[in-house]
Amino acid sequence: MASVSWLLLALGANPVAPVAPAPADPKVAVATVLDDWHRAAAVANEARYFALFTPDAVFMGTDGEERWTVDQFHAWAKPYFAKGKAWSFKAVSRNVFLSKDGQVAWFDEALDTPNLGPARGSGVLVKEAAGWRIAQYNLSIPIPNDLVDEVTNRIATDAKTKPAPATPAKAPPKP
Repeated sequence: MASVSWLLLALGANPVAPVAPAPADPKVAVATVLDDWHRAAAVANEARYFALFTPDAVFMGTDGEERWTVDQFHAWAKPYFAKGKAWSFKAVSRNVFLSKDGQVAWFDEALDTPNLGPARGSGVLVKEAAGWRIAQYNLSIPIPNDLVDEVTNRIATDAKTKPAPATPAKAPPKP
């Protein structure tokens, strides 16, 4: 009896255990995973946040040089999670699409973020035995068309003043 109690305690304390069964509608299931992922960052649940990535996932940040493996992104994000709050992204709209076989989903979402302002996320999830997992996420900041010339000129000027990067990925901006 004591071993059953310990098992129940261990399962209840596991931060990556699913909270509820996955919804039957796959689009709702994908949206639920993404909402859970954003919520995990907001409450600094590092284990939950990174458990929702596939092992070979890629995170692309707002800087053109930011293409991170999940392990690289995890190493960079660890200090933010350790502070008790990583970042807060809330989807204000989302479009989800599914492959014909129902094993791959892609999405785009408009985000409300306190630090970046309006932002956009897009990516790909794959259906695994344990449920939907994020294989790629691309975070961007939409630029209004009337600001594009100014922004691209500033980017070009900035690029000319910086030495070539020593590594292909650099730290994302502070969330």
